[in-house]
Amino acid sequence: MRITDLKRASPGQRRQTAQLLVDAFRDMAPDSWPDVEAAAAEIEEGLSPDRIGRIAVGENGDVLGWIGGIPSYGGKVWEIHPLAVRPDSQGSGIGRALVAHLEDLVAGRGGVTLWLGSDDESGMTSLGGVDLYPNVLEKLPGIRNLKRHPFEFYRRIGFEVVGVMPDANGFGKPDILLAKRVAGSAAAR
Repeated sequence: MRITDLKRASPGQRRQTAQLLVDAFRDMAPDSWPDVEAAAAEIEEGLSPDRIGRIAVGENGDVLGWIGGIPSYGGKVWEIHPLAVRPDSQGSGIGRALVAHLEDLVAGRGGVTLWLGSDDESGMTSLGGVDLYPNVLEKLPGIRNLKRHPFEFYRRIGFEVVGVMPDANGFGKPDILLAKRVAGSAAAR
């Protein structure tokens, strides 16, 4: 596997990336990219000069994963949006490699923090399907993974749950917020 710039991807690889996005989010957040056209529009946004976009490509040239980075706070903080790995390749280290690669790129641009929102639209965690009000933050320490929600993956690679946006995708469908300090940043030294 090699990681390359999305801007250098062939038209065929961009189509594969769009299909990958639909497939990777079908069960977890089906409304995010319901079809290839919506995913292709996301790819176009990801090609913006201020963003970072990288794809993981297999030996045969097939796209295995995609990660995007969006700067904010003057480039000190970067949002991971999106991270998607082909379902038949999940669990093989591709997501971990893409995040590590983005982390290096962000540190090289002076970034200090990576963050992301990981939606729970289908009751995959103990925060999904419930009314998080009142006292939203009191419910965070007891978060449990019920159906392979990706927040556990992010925790394993150093991210911390830093908040939740209740009802972000409709009642009982929160967005779980995670962040980590970028390993190569001056603040981490």
